[in-house]
Amino acid sequence: MNTPATIHVPIALGERSYDIHIGCGLLAEAASWAGLPASADALIVSNTTVAPLYASRLAAQLAVRHRRVLQLALPDGEQHKDAATLTLVYDQLLGAGCDRKTVVYALGGGVVGDMAGFAAACYMRGVPFVQVPTTLLAQVDSSVGGKTAINHPLGKNMIGAFYQPARVICDLDLLDTLPERELSAGLAEIIKYGPIADVVFLDWIETHIDALRARDKAALAHAVRRSCEIKAWVVSMDEREGGLRAILNFGHTFGHAIETGQGYGVWLHGEAVGCGMVMAADLSARLGLVDAALVPRLQQLCARAGLPVRAPAMPLARWMDLMRVDKKAEAGEIRFVLINGLGRALVRPAPDALVADVIATHSLPA
Repeated sequence: MNTPATIHVPIALGERSYDIHIGCGLLAEAASWAGLPASADALIVSNTTVAPLYASRLAAQLAVRHRRVLQLALPDGEQHKDAATLTLVYDQLLGAGCDRKTVVYALGGGVVGDMAGFAAACYMRGVPFVQVPTTLLAQVDSSVGGKTAINHPLGKNMIGAFYQPARVICDLDLLDTLPERELSAGLAEIIKYGPIADVVFLDWIETHIDALRARDKAALAHAVRRSCEIKAWVVSMDEREGGLRAILNFGHTFGHAIETGQGYGVWLHGEAVGCGMVMAADLSARLGLVDAALVPRLQQLCARAGLPVRAPAMPLARWMDLMRVDKKAEAGEIRFVLINGLGRALVRPAPDALVADVIATHSLPA
C-alpha cells in the first residue's frame, strides 16, 4: 500500500471544535501547527522514553511560533500517572513564570496526554493544549475527546476533567519506534469500535490485522481514521459522558479492575481492555443480547492482535469491589457496557451470579 495523504477528522463541539490530523511526516510539516493559539511560551510535556526520540524535533517546529519553548520529561509508565507526577507539570509552569496563554503540547502516549491535559485544564483555570500522540492507543482513543485524568490507588482515572485540546496531530511515522507490546495494546482500542458501532469496520479489522501489526501505513491510516470518526461522532453527541459516550468503555469495567488489581503498569491499558472485551461479550451473550458466536470471534481477533485473552487470577470479592469503583457505577451497582446486537451497545447492570460465571470462565486458575 502507498503512503496515505493527510486526513482531517473534525470534532464538532461548537466553540470547542477542533481537527484531528492523520498522516505521515506531520511533525515536520508547518501546516500541522498553523492556526494554533498564539503565545509567548510553550511547554512540551513528554516522558523519559519519548522525549529523546521526538522532543527536539517538535521544539524546532514550535520555535517558529513561540518565543520560549520549554520541555519537561516525566517518568514513564502508568504507575506514575498520579498527583505527585502531575505536580511536576505545575512546578515547571510556575517556576518558569508561564502565563495563562501558554500552550501545553502533550508529546507521548495516553498517560502523557491525560497528565498534560489535566494540568492544562487546571493551570490558571485553563490554558490551551495540543495533543501529539505517539502511541497507537493514544492516536485512536485517549488523545481524542477531552478526557483528562490521573489515577488513585483505589481506582483508575477517578480524578480528572473534561478539557478539549486545540488540535490532535496523529503522525503515523511516530509509531515506527513503538514497541510491539504497545502496538498490540493500541489495537485493542481499534477493535473496540467494531462491536459497539460498525460491523463493517470489524470485518475490515479481521481482514487487515496482520497488516496493522506489520505497521503498514495505509492500513494504519484507515484504522486511525475510522476509529477517530466513530469517536468524533460519539463525543459530538455526548461530550461529558451523560449517556451515549459510555459505550466507548466497552471492555473497560473488567479491564480497569485488572489494571488496578494487578498494580498500575503490570498490564497495559489496552491489554486489559482486550481481555475485558472478551469478558463483556460473554456477559452480553449470557444475557441474550448478542449471538454467542461473538465471544470466540473476539477472543480469536484479540489473540491475533497479540493481546492476552485470559484474566489474571483474583478473588471474586476483589473483582467485585474493584468494579464498583467505576465511573459508570450508580449507588454501588456495577454497570457494564454490553453489546446489544452486533454494532450496537448499551450500559446496564447484570446479575452478580452471571458476572461471577464470566470471571470464572475467562480467568487463569489461582
